[in-house]
Parts: sequence; structure tokens; C-alpha cells
Amino acid sequence: MTVSTQAFPRLEMLTKEQCEIIHRASLEILRRTGVRVYHEEALALLREAGASISDGNLVRFQPGLVEWALAQAPSRIALCKRGTSEVGAALEGRNVNFGTGSDCPNYLDPRTGQIRPFTVADVVDAIHVVDALPELQFCMSMGIPSDLKTANAYRHQFALMLEHTTKPIVFVCDDRADCEAISAMAAAAAGGMEQLRLNPTLLLYSEPSTPLKHSETATGKLLFMAENMLPIVHSPAPMMGGTAPVTLAGGLALGNAETLSSLVMHQLRRPGAPFVYGSGLHHMDMKTTISVYGAPEFQLARVAVAEMGRFYGLPTWGYAGHSDSCAMDEQAAADATFSVLVALLAGNNLVHDVGYLEAGLTTSPEMIVFTAEVISMMRKFMGGVALDAESLAVDVIHKVGPGGDFLTQKHTLKHFRDLWEPALFSRQRMEDWVAQGSKRLGQRLKERTLAILEEHKPQPLPDSVRAEVEYILKSA
Repeated sequence: MTVSTQAFPRLEMLTKEQCEIIHRASLEILRRTGVRVYHEEALALLREAGASISDGNLVRFQPGLVEWALAQAPSRIALCKRGTSEVGAALEGRNVNFGTGSDCPNYLDPRTGQIRPFTVADVVDAIHVVDALPELQFCMSMGIPSDLKTANAYRHQFALMLEHTTKPIVFVCDDRADCEAISAMAAAAAGGMEQLRLNPTLLLYSEPSTPLKHSETATGKLLFMAENMLPIVHSPAPMMGGTAPVTLAGGLALGNAETLSSLVMHQLRRPGAPFVYGSGLHHMDMKTTISVYGAPEFQLARVAVAEMGRFYGLPTWGYAGHSDSCAMDEQAAADATFSVLVALLAGNNLVHDVGYLEAGLTTSPEMIVFTAEVISMMRKFMGGVALDAESLAVDVIHKVGPGGDFLTQKHTLKHFRDLWEPALFSRQRMEDWVAQGSKRLGQRLKERTLAILEEHKPQPLPDSVRAEVEYILKSA
């Protein structure tokens, strides 16, 4: 028997048998209650596959149809960097990739400290922050620009991300027409649609409507991504106590049923198309009526979703680096730290919403930079402890002996850089800290964020691709 010489921290919550309990509950919801589907092509696909359809669009699923769909979807998705085949985010196993969220109306300006409506310039600044931080593997749009006077805002948001970062992009959009335009822009940068399918640089985030409804527009986007073999997370957002049962188990069963019914339609359109498993299960605070991010229940749901996704053999969707706080304060820091650690321990593959404040209404570049520091720290923690002969250092201990020191040993010189070093957190003693201005973490964080905004220059988009993107935008 081979014994591993590396010990890793790990979080486990659901056994295989407990995953089966949730799975069977969801199958019963789909068999007995069903879902409403407001899309004619999807209804035709379901009817041909043998699903039961009554009352026009109420679809009930036989368990075998769900099991068939689960057997078709791939267990790995590789998101690539712009214009290359280099993997920027590998969605598989327990590999965790972090990125920002989308579409906040408000921006916490790091220059002034004021919260105000997003502008195009703010979106560009926020993208530059993401592009500069190696702890983040993908980018979302983060803000809705108030000064973007166009009916096709999502296409312009994508064009900004395509121009200002080389990292994979998770995008949102209104409808199928948006999907067509956005995938055309991504194809222009990838060298054609076939190259984009082979080396996808984008992934669509969309949602069914809880409880148990698939709108015409959301389903249209789902089917477009399937037929073009481009990756999607079609994640419901059940709110316990509002649009879902108030119990965590009930919310999990409902969200799982919605995800599985989405997967069936997706795989019927094109078996083997890439699909990320997710359910954004929140709960409603009965005092404030907000959908809560900074709560232990939310993090328990993240663990359960990761484990259900692995139970099905699918890549998984997650959340981290967010807070209900309206400021980049101690509460936000605590929420970010808790959520990042849970995401890494649970092994969610695609973890978004880094930088969210005010329960998803405000994006803060400082929150993004702070969370990157936490991700760096927690990844080191997740590296665990090596137990091989080199790490146990028995010969070195024998050489130094009682009363000696290890500072001058070659073993120390070889390995001291293995220890984590903070970029933001201070390890100074009082005298040095005072001599350098007595800067608290908030001040150092602001300075680091502003330095990125002033100094980081992303890799430019080739002129020919920029011209094609502009043509696509004008054609719309």
C-alpha cells in the first residue's frame, strides 16, 4: 500500500447516499410537479424525447431521461486565454478558479470613496484590476454603465472585456441575438468559430426562473450555446423563504430539479455540449427582504452544490469574495475570507462575485484586491503539509542537534521561499510601522488598488480584431 506524503485540508459534508437523497427528491419534483417551458423548440425536443407535456407547456420528466442527459455532459471544461490555446481556467475535479461578478448598478470609487452609478470608464478600470491580479482566473463585467446609451449594453460590455483582458470571460446577455453577436466577437479574437469551440474563451451565465419555469429568452440562450458547443452555466437562484422552501434541503432539491431540467434540454439540443452545474441558493432575510450573501447558510449551500456537481460528474459553479456590507469594511473582509476558504475547501470550479458589496448591488475594486490577497493566503493553506523525507528534515535536525540553530543551514536557504509572503497584510513591529506612516490595512489597500489603476497596461487587442468587433457592434 502506497502512503501519500502530502496531507491536504479537505471539507466533506454530503455522503454519496445523501447526494442520492437530494437526487431522488429532485427526480420526484420533475416527475410529479414538472416545469413550465416557454420555448417552442425546447418543447418539441422534449416531446420527441418522450417527456410528458400537458396544459400546453407543463413538462414532466421520466427519471431515465434525466439520467441519459447526465451521462452525455462532459466532466471537464477548459476555458482559454484570448487568442491562444493556453488554459486560463480548468473546470474539473476540485480545481478552483476565481473571478468577479456581473452587472452591479453601483461603483465604490477607490479614488473618492464614494458610491455612485457605474460608467464605462469604471468598467474598464475594474477589468484592468482583474487582468492585473494573478489570483483571479476569469473576468465578468462587474457593472452596468449608466452612460452607455445603447440598447445593446451587454454586447458593449463584452467588447470592453475582450479588449481589456486576456483572461477567460464569463458573460451575461439578454437573448439569443446577444449570444450570436458576442460569440462572433469572441470568434474574431480566437481565429474563427471552430477555434472558439476548440479553445473556448467565454462562458455564458444564464438562469431559469425559480420556481420551476424556463422562460423563452433564457431557454433560447441555453439552446444556442448547446448547438454551438460553447460552455454555459444555467444556474437557478432559488431564494429560501421567497421563491423556494425556507429549508436548506428543500431549496437544494428545488434548485437541483431546475438545473437537471435545464441539462436535459441542453443535451437534447446537442449531446456532449459543455455544461456547468450550479444553483445560486440564497435565503431571504425576513427583516430586510434582501437575498443574503454573508451567511453560514449560503456557504453550506455552496458546499452542497459542489458535492452534488461532483456526484453528477459535472464542473461546478460557486460564489466567493462578496458581502452584504455597503462598505469595504471589517464585515466585508470577514465575509470575503470566510467565503474564499469555503470555496477552496469545497472545490467549486468556477467561483464568481469577487468584489460584490451590498448583496450584489455594488462592485468595489478594493474588495477585489483584498480578496485576491485572501485567495493567495488560502491557496497556501490548501497546499497542506508535505511529509516526505526532505520536509521531515530528520538529517538536518540531527546535524544541528540540541541547542543549535537552523538559520544558516542550506535546507533553510532552499526552502524559506516556500513560505507565504503577504502583499497587503503587515508583519511589521510597532516602531517600523509608525516610521512608515502607521498605515492601516484600508490605506494600504487603497494605495495598492490605485497603483494598479494607474500602472497596469493590459495586452492590447490586435487592430484587425478590434475593427471586426466594432463592425459587429455597429451591425447590431
